[in-house]
Amino acid sequence: MGTSTYKVTGMTCNGCADKVRTQLSKLDGVSVVDVELATGQVTVTADGRVTDTAIIDILEETGYEAVRL
Repeated sequence: MGTSTYKVTGMTCNGCADKVRTQLSKLDGVSVVDVELATGQVTVTADGRVTDTAIIDILEETGYEAVRL
């Protein structure tokens, strides 16, 4: 997978950003999660085991909407 960036809507505070970071970090193969609350962008660095679908599913299960940029 490498590095991918997603637009995440619904994050309104640092608690939201921490929640997103924590949930995505639980995925096997994810090595770095960078959350930019001001822009709503989340950048994920992961190996080939992690798919866009898995990341978007986790974000939606956590209560946010997301699309890959």
